[in-house]
Amino acid sequence: MLDNTIAAARAAGARILLPGTIYNFGPDAFPTLTEQSPQHPVTKKGAIRVEMERRLESAARSGTGVIIVRAGDFFGPGAANSWFRQGIVTPGKPITSVRNPARGGVGHLWAYLPDVAETMARLVERADRLPAFAVYHMSGVFDADGSELIAAIQRVVGRKLTVRSFPWWVVPLAAPFVTFMRELREMRYLWREPLRMTNDRLVAELGAEPHTPLDEAIRATLHALGCLPERSPASLLEAPPSARATT
Repeated sequence: MLDNTIAAARAAGARILLPGTIYNFGPDAFPTLTEQSPQHPVTKKGAIRVEMERRLESAARSGTGVIIVRAGDFFGPGAANSWFRQGIVTPGKPITSVRNPARGGVGHLWAYLPDVAETMARLVERADRLPAFAVYHMSGVFDADGSELIAAIQRVVGRKLTVRSFPWWVVPLAAPFVTFMRELREMRYLWREPLRMTNDRLVAELGAEPHTPLDEAIRATLHALGCLPERSPASLLEAPPSARATT
């Protein structure tokens, strides 16, 4: 698929825009990731990502522009396959409890999908001034001890929730039979050690990183997952999409 993308971009004179991830990096690069951090992945997903970026860098040297925006675990409306919906809450049901995949006190990096999209759009608008192979990191939402995201969920639903540990013990038992569980087992290392990204290069280019307040982002995410009552037409007008902070 990526080879076809590169061929099409080369034929059309287009620039390739890739949403990157933290999967490229192994624990040897933790806890702070920069655009130049060594990429020694420990998972199949990570190896695929490294190879994708290698091919894109080669394409950029041949004249096809590339922009890569790396970010943490996605959440938000439209983030269908995400840790938030598969590991923390149950879509389609009112929230009475949440699961916490993180080891106690371990920080985790999240990225609100609309903020990622806004960041990409701003970079595309100034693509002509960017390097041929332009890579940027987003600092996103860093949950310093694994409790901030859950606290925001509780504020949004307006009540104290039961917080359960994610049942990691089930994962190796189910992995031989369930593809999703095999994927979870590979990604567990991301919940055992803290990691974050520095956005100095992005801020130098854009002046600030788009950043939606956490409670607003969680509220929109839970509505999209069907975990909160439908908003009335009047309430939809209360917070215009343009009312977004930057950091």
